Amino acid sequence: MNIFVSNINYATKEEALHDLFSEYGEVSSAKIITDRETGRSRGFGFVEMGDEDGQQAIEGLNERELDGKALNVSEAKPREDKPRRSFDNNRGGGGGYGGGGNRGGGGGGRW
Repeated sequence: MNIFVSNINYATKEEALHDLFSEYGEVSSAKIITDRETGRSRGFGFVEMGDEDGQQAIEGLNERELDGKALNVSEAKPREDKPRRSFDNNRGGGGGYGGGGNRGGGGGGRW
């Protein structure tokens, strides 16, 4: 079972999340999602464990405090596949140098 955990304190480490959930059974993985650029926690994560243990963990840990914040714990919903953005949209491809700038010549004119 994949469990979604939100309202995680930014200072909480994955190890603490793992240890908390292991009170309810074997934890396959505990991951806190981080910002790609800064590496800082985004305040939510996922825990994987067996179905029965996972259900008990959800019931026992929802609204339980960890590092000063009450966790929101629920079964993770499958991610919906969003259609990928197509940049050509049947227009023959993208291209581009993006215009603009003065390309020399004497000043004045718009083109």
